[in-house]
Amino acid sequence: MNPNTAMAAVMPDTYEFYWNTSATKAFEKLADAYKDFWTPARREKAKALNLTAAQVVTLASIVDEETNATDEKPTIASVYYNRLQKGMLLQADPTVKFALQDFGLRRIRHGHTQFDSPYNTYQYKGLPPGPICTPSVKSIDAVLNMQQTDYIYFCARLDKPGYHAFAATYAEHLVNARKYQKRMNELGL
Repeated sequence: MNPNTAMAAVMPDTYEFYWNTSATKAFEKLADAYKDFWTPARREKAKALNLTAAQVVTLASIVDEETNATDEKPTIASVYYNRLQKGMLLQADPTVKFALQDFGLRRIRHGHTQFDSPYNTYQYKGLPPGPICTPSVKSIDAVLNMQQTDYIYFCARLDKPGYHAFAATYAEHLVNARKYQKRMNELGL
């Protein structure tokens, strides 16, 4: 662990501490929760993906910020994983929001993607240096149990808010993206 990945060791849960709990005891409790979560089965799944636990959590943090639709998280995870495997830029909008520290952005524009930060996956290949949030267990498990797809692209759907249209080719993606952009422009967003 390093300062960027330290938050990957904090498992999403509710922790009870008394006012006089020492820092050592607090960190021990967090470490125990981490050990309990990362069972041998989960570690094997991460290893099969050729990812460390911290990398799984980092990828899950992007998935977590990308959608609240639990049933879609394994598909979103597959898109990013496929991009990683192909050596492509992740081009994950949530990483731009994190890099800019502007969490209210509703539409990422070209100018936003030019911001220089190791967290900006439009600028830097691979995963960012660490998680961009503390992802839910559902998002972590979505990465560990992601669907096997050939998808490389996705675009938000306005006809089904919170969901995405997936594509295996850039041509398919452009059709989806143009529909989305047209509708966003019509709405003045």
